[in-house]
Amino acid sequence: MEGGNGQDHGGADPRLTQLDERLAKVRADESIRTGRSKRGPGKGYSQGNRVLAELIGGLGGGALIGWLLDSWLRTTPWLLLLLMTLGVAAALRNIVRISSERPE
Repeated sequence: MEGGNGQDHGGADPRLTQLDERLAKVRADESIRTGRSKRGPGKGYSQGNRVLAELIGGLGGGALIGWLLDSWLRTTPWLLLLLMTLGVAAALRNIVRISSERPE
């Protein structure tokens, strides 16, 4: 069915359908880019949590194992200090590896 201005009003125009789809995609991408997305925390947030876990785990794990070995072997405080240092060094190495990943 054609109107008086030469346009077909009988079915959906495929160009308009494609335009609607493209607009929806652009709006979704923009909401993600500006942080107004309904999705969960981004990869950057997850990387921050991983860095914090590495620091706490490296320091705490080294201290705990060093303290236990010092108590058992009666070498206080040398193994505690050595294993805390090794734990922090391992944590820093892992943090460098995490920071080389792209956040998004």
